[in-house]
Amino acid sequence: MLDVGKWPMFALLPPQDLCSIRLACVFGMSGNETLYVTENDEVFTLGTNCSGCLGTGDIQSTIEPRKIEILCGKRITHLSYGSGPHVVLTTSDGDVYAWGNNGYSQLGNGTATQGLAPCQVSTNLQHKKVIEVACGSHHSMTLTSDGEVYGWGYNGNGQLGLGSNGNQPTPCRLAALQGIHVCQIVCGYAHALALTDEGLLYSWGSNAYGQLGSGVKSNQSCPIQIMVDRERVVEIAACHPTHTSAAKTQCGQVYMWGQCRGQSVILPHLTHFTRTDDVFACFATPAVTWRLLSVESDNHLTVAQSMKKEFDSTATSDLKFLVDGKTLHAHKAVLKIRCEHLRSMLHDEDVIEIDQFSYPVYRAFLEYLYTDSVNLPPEDAIGLLDLAAFYGENSLKTICEQTIKQGISVENAITLLSAAIKYQAKGLEEFCFKFCVNHLTAVTQTRGFVDMDHELLKDFISKAGKHGAFRN
Repeated sequence: MLDVGKWPMFALLPPQDLCSIRLACVFGMSGNETLYVTENDEVFTLGTNCSGCLGTGDIQSTIEPRKIEILCGKRITHLSYGSGPHVVLTTSDGDVYAWGNNGYSQLGNGTATQGLAPCQVSTNLQHKKVIEVACGSHHSMTLTSDGEVYGWGYNGNGQLGLGSNGNQPTPCRLAALQGIHVCQIVCGYAHALALTDEGLLYSWGSNAYGQLGSGVKSNQSCPIQIMVDRERVVEIAACHPTHTSAAKTQCGQVYMWGQCRGQSVILPHLTHFTRTDDVFACFATPAVTWRLLSVESDNHLTVAQSMKKEFDSTATSDLKFLVDGKTLHAHKAVLKIRCEHLRSMLHDEDVIEIDQFSYPVYRAFLEYLYTDSVNLPPEDAIGLLDLAAFYGENSLKTICEQTIKQGISVENAITLLSAAIKYQAKGLEEFCFKFCVNHLTAVTQTRGFVDMDHELLKDFISKAGKHGAFRN
């Protein structure tokens, strides 16, 4: 369980209030403002209330939590804040709310009037479902469910990525990334990063400290692609008080660049950290949280959290699976409820041997039944895709396809493409094919391409030719 009481602002709350917190955020230029969400989905704030950033409708500071009625019951899913400060968040319905400092129209309402209470941002976003928000010092950005990025506010350093330096009073789509599906966005003080579903990293904006990772210190008003030692990126991070960027790769390595203890690191530098959060814990000031923290209490576990805890539990299980000489513990009732195939397969036995699937694959399958999530490298996800097809688990099949998409690389692209064809995963097949064509020279030099099935190779070359891959 995350102890939010370690942050000084939460030390003001009584123990019973701390136990009720589900989500929490500490923000502001001095780390003196706090917003938190309770298990009952009530939203509270407290602190110095600079520029009305507490959203209480006034500018009065408070050491007593004050409820923001308009946000209660909205199911906040993502939140960010700027150094004005201003706050932007999105809900489970994809609606966006903003309040606080608005000197550069960073609230996206077309004015420069300070916002003392949360107001919905709707201009140009009314037909879009927003899944992420990000704030720089005086600019804001959102990511929609269809992978589009919008930005507004201050743009003097090109931090909105619009190809110009003019400020933007309302949300404007970042056209330079059109046709590219973005899956994560973050903002630093005056720069921004975007991560695509292919693991490609783009950056733009201010670059005085090398925070774009381009190898030079010139600003960029349009997105440029950044290489992180040829690694596939799975997570990016930036924080509005700093000129620092960070990324985590598929193999778990964390890189950082930009402002670093008074030095300028102009290319991604490998660190000893295991989480991107650690970069900012060490180098960002003040002690704020760069993203919304999720807090789980053992005393108030949801049904989903309780199920997750019981996966492979020796204390309560009544069934064992033997796979590759290893044991997995499960609960018959859970498996029968969650999987039609297992419901027909399970009877009075206490031990079942599995020989058609590997241990990592079957463990991941059982864990999925308890958690609705999959944690596997893409190569093993192929085996899980096979299991999902065999067991008739369409939802699991979809998750496997997404896992494979997120884990695709030059080295494994042909293997994943072949698997997608084998299991008739058409959407995945098109994704892998597109990746192979976009990285054709590197892909054709891999062992997977050399060992590719002859008929599949013929089909691949023919299809690639029709897509103009060999014109040059």
